[in-house]
Amino acid sequence: MKKSSKVKKIKILILDVDGIMTDGSIIYDDDGRETKVFDVKDGHGIKMLRMAGIDTAIITARKSGVVKHRAKNLGIDMVYQKAMDKVSAFKDILRKTSLKPENTAYMGDELVDIPVLKQAGFKITVPDAVNEVKKVCDYITKMHGGKGAVREVCELILKVQGKWDDTLMRYL
Repeated sequence: MKKSSKVKKIKILILDVDGIMTDGSIIYDDDGRETKVFDVKDGHGIKMLRMAGIDTAIITARKSGVVKHRAKNLGIDMVYQKAMDKVSAFKDILRKTSLKPENTAYMGDELVDIPVLKQAGFKITVPDAVNEVKKVCDYITKMHGGKGAVREVCELILKVQGKWDDTLMRYL
């Protein structure tokens, strides 16, 4: 099946956090508080996707208050943290949304993402993902995690689904 036919079916983009929404760095201050850096363009891409009627969700193996705040800021309601079994979270998203696996795009970069990637309709990763992840993916972004990769995917989905021009007109 061609990439574009898979992208046309997408109704939800599901994202890992570390290495996808961020560059994978985790910063701790002297008091042990965690900080992550998110790309504003990635966030705006998520908002454009949502305005076009495509939902978003987060599944991450770690738990962080920073992720909770970022998700709230972006209007992402389905957030699964400390999800070592990401497939269970994926199945819960399918149940809550009544979608089929072929209606999902999943973006991950690490070994723990492979079981979900294998089930998603459109499998995406970043250039510095582990090789085992790259082998199962349909699309490897040009941009890196936390540096525009999510925005790249959002624009790809909008363009392939014929929603880019309408999205762009909101700004012109």
